[in-house]
Amino acid sequence: MRWLAPLPLVLLVEIQHFANAARVPFQARTITSRSVYPRANVSGLPIQNTQNVQYIGNITLGGAPYSVILDTGSSDLWVAANVPNATDTGKAVSLSYAIGQANGNVNTAQLGFDNYTIDNQAFVLVKDTSSFSSSFQTDGYQGLIGLGPNTGSVVRTKVGDSSADSPLFRIFEQNKTSQNFISITLDRKGDPGDPVTGELTISEIIPGYEAIQQTTKLTVKDVPTLTSADQHWAVFTDQNGVLGPDGQVIDVSSIVPRAPSKQLVAVFDSGFSLPQVPRAMSDAIYGRVQGAAYDTTNGWWTLPCDQELNLTFIFGGKHFPIHPLDINSNDLGATDANGNPVCVGLFQPITSAFSLLGEYDMILGMGFLRNAYTLIDFGNFVSDASNDRSDPFVQLLPLTDPAQMHADFVKVRLNGVDTTGSPSKALLPASQESHSPETAAEKKQHEEGAVLRYWPYILVGCLAFVLLVVGGCVWACCCRRRKAPRAKGVPFGGFQNPYQSIHEPAPPPLHMQTMGSQYADPYRP
Repeated sequence: MRWLAPLPLVLLVEIQHFANAARVPFQARTITSRSVYPRANVSGLPIQNTQNVQYIGNITLGGAPYSVILDTGSSDLWVAANVPNATDTGKAVSLSYAIGQANGNVNTAQLGFDNYTIDNQAFVLVKDTSSFSSSFQTDGYQGLIGLGPNTGSVVRTKVGDSSADSPLFRIFEQNKTSQNFISITLDRKGDPGDPVTGELTISEIIPGYEAIQQTTKLTVKDVPTLTSADQHWAVFTDQNGVLGPDGQVIDVSSIVPRAPSKQLVAVFDSGFSLPQVPRAMSDAIYGRVQGAAYDTTNGWWTLPCDQELNLTFIFGGKHFPIHPLDINSNDLGATDANGNPVCVGLFQPITSAFSLLGEYDMILGMGFLRNAYTLIDFGNFVSDASNDRSDPFVQLLPLTDPAQMHADFVKVRLNGVDTTGSPSKALLPASQESHSPETAAEKKQHEEGAVLRYWPYILVGCLAFVLLVVGGCVWACCCRRRKAPRAKGVPFGGFQNPYQSIHEPAPPPLHMQTMGSQYADPYRP
């Protein structure tokens, strides 16, 4: 799970997957029969938007309603509330985050989610939330539901069998008549021209977005490395797949081993508020803005709120322009050194240790997902799932119109007066681009990451070097033996009679040794 609360310095990145676990091969699982049945013929789960940094949906557990964050970046369900009719399994788990932990026992209860009811769903009942931000109880949610692949589930690992599969896997494995995909749209608060309603569906296309079925299926990439922990919804961009504010390609190389040339690995994560991109990419987005500065304390760029920027990602041959209201935000209460309000650049330099070890290049969270209708197909990640045996994939449909997004920005940030063409808003020359500093800890992580990412190649190289050295020594010894001087009169490879002087002629063949001959054996009678 990766999730951000709406305050500076509370970028919550799930660490237990990133640092403590090791990747295991993906395998389909057959589960025992359990009750899963449609709740009603209702299409879609409404999503509540909290300040553009939290997207919340409603579930029921044990018959009681709860609001939970919807997170495609994790796979576990937890709530911090009293759940009626729950059964405690006695198995304790800890879900650790960069700030805070969700600790508690695994319980089971009947879960209502979207159009389905699931009996005996495993979840973590969290008793102590003191390690989270103090605003936990007032932010409008009581927990989180993970919408990621099953191997990311800490609960399932702890329980040790399929009875603790994640909610979506339970639904897909039992509801064999439907396709095993989810789709999601996220609305944008403060945008008068945004026609999108936040909604999540299971096995249904949101009406009006049927065109997504004709878009390219982006195969989910599971890139194996020594330190990777679990599967994410990660795909490749197109070649040269990111265009910066000047309309030119942002040329950044992937840190993921075996990634195709000029392509980057992107993770789609609805629980991550501020997208994280390579540091060089973040610098290319904000470093040429007049008045921009990098805040080393919070690890983000700040810039004037009236600065319109363009940014485009390319997936499956389609361009996804990012709304300028999603490129810099005035929702985080940031100020400059003089106390004046400034906006925060939402595309932060990626600094999580997991990414630096070569798992992916960027996390495209809410700031990206508000600009696309997203369909995630679990494919053959799920066993016994109707007729869907394809590889898992993601499909994306652009939702942001370039002309409309400009009009929105002028209305919201410029009070209806278009000043985006003024000299003070022009980008600085590329030669004057500012760069954010890399911390000593980050440099160390880069170095350690390089060793861990490429250790198989380093090991093979060392073994090859040793074999070459040994082979060279053996070859040199053989050559020396062939060239060594040998005794006179001794044929190469032959033996000399120890009783025969090297100055005496060798005896003739036996057929020439006759009586009376000058070659007769003097000792023969």
